[in-house]
Amino acid sequence: MDRTQDNLQSLGHKADIPSTYAPEVLEAFDNQHPDRDYWVLFNCPEFTSLCPITGQPDFAEIRIRYIPDRRMVESKSLKLYLFSFRNHGDFHEDCVNIIMNDLIRLMDPRYIEVVGLFVPRGGISIHPYVNYGRPGTRYEQLAAKRMDDYHPF
Repeated sequence: MDRTQDNLQSLGHKADIPSTYAPEVLEAFDNQHPDRDYWVLFNCPEFTSLCPITGQPDFAEIRIRYIPDRRMVESKSLKLYLFSFRNHGDFHEDCVNIIMNDLIRLMDPRYIEVVGLFVPRGGISIHPYVNYGRPGTRYEQLAAKRMDDYHPF
């Protein structure tokens, strides 16, 4: 079996935190259990980005949940990637969509969802949710059902 995790660059090494948006720091490794479905969940309670209009910081908890196929995201590289948003200016909705798109490109998961629980600014909090299920599979149907059933409140 090809154990591509031997090629991981961030794991086990001191890593510099990127100062700008850096999707290139994301790394993946082979799923050792591609024959079964299971959930992988990540929670980043200290996510920050910048408002693209005011330049003020926005704070959020980012939650990522996915069902892997052949590839999985390495957690340290994910941490560095999420930290790379610190000086990145985008709206909350854009941040969660960018994160999901980058992870789809990296892993091609069966299913993935990302939610951003942004701290209120000006008295309003924003909690964007996005998901994806591989087209033409039952995961596409799962994505539609989870979107229909999504109730954050």
